[in-house]
Parts: sequence; C-alpha cells; structure tokens
Amino acid sequence: MRLGGKTRFVVKSWFATGGSRRLAAKGEENLGEGNLVVKRKSVGLVVFKRAGKKREYLLLHYASGHWDFPKGGVEVGETEEETALRELREETGISRVKIIPGFRESIHYFFREGGKLVSKNVVFLLAESFSREVKLSFEHVGFEWLSFQQALERLTFENSKQVLEKAESFLRKSLRREEILRKKRF
Repeated sequence: MRLGGKTRFVVKSWFATGGSRRLAAKGEENLGEGNLVVKRKSVGLVVFKRAGKKREYLLLHYASGHWDFPKGGVEVGETEEETALRELREETGISRVKIIPGFRESIHYFFREGGKLVSKNVVFLLAESFSREVKLSFEHVGFEWLSFQQALERLTFENSKQVLEKAESFLRKSLRREEILRKKRF
C-alpha cells in the first residue's frame, strides 16, 4: 500500500463504515454500507448558429427521452475545451466551431446508476458553429436548431434552461459591447 491522499481516503472510508468490505474506488466516496457516491465530471457546449440577426441553438434528443446540449465525460489528460470539442464532434459530427471566451457555467446534479448514487458536475462552454449539418451518434435520436425561446421550451431540465438563459444574456451583452466599440471607431 502506498501512502498518499487516495490511500488515506480509502483507509478512512474503511474505518468510517465499521470495516465494510466495500472500499471506495477512484472517483467514489463511501458513505456507509451500500451508500457509494460516484463522482463524475462532464463538459458540454451551448452551440449556436447565426441565422440572420438571430441565433439558433443546437439541442440533442437523447435516447432516454430528454433534450439537452452536447456533453460528455472528461478523458484523462483533456482540458475542458478539448473534452467539449471532442464530444461535439463525436455526438454531432460538427468540428468547425469557435469557442466564445469568457463563458463558463457549471451545474450539479445527482442520479442513480447500477445501485450507486452518482454526483455529476457538468461544465458548459459557449461555441458558435459554422455548420448546420449534424450527423448524430448512436447516443441520440434527434436534434433541432431552435430559437432561444423554442430551445428554452424544449430543454427538459431546469438547470439546462438556466444555462441557456445565461448564454443568451452573455451573447446579448457581448453584441452591445461590440456595437459600442464600432460606434467609437467612427
């Protein structure tokens, strides 16, 4: 056994559970007999495309029935931006995007999977797509490019709706700043 943070964590979990035979593995926290919490992190993109003076947002229809943004788990050694771009490419075939600097929103939620409680943190970045063409992966059953209001109504989860509202507000403020700078130049 090596010394270090993980070893101490496992030993603590061993004693905290009264000697339970189930030790916490990497990314898990043992809260007592049968109460494992698996911690996961994903990164996604709020993707928009300019449609004249308006924007349309890309939503994916997941096989489980909900509508949400493209997102997925972080692989070892990846940055958040690398994860977001890889997931977008894998899930939609879209690779020509521009990440919009300054936007980063996080959500957190719990769900059960295989008898374990999963604590999931999802970070969303903002990106402009230069293509409307989508080639869905096996994980999804549909997609739509929707106006802000339509996307807000279509999104299944409240926390995703809040992320969309923040993205739209961020873009509106950015456009106002650009207009002000343009006027000052002339």
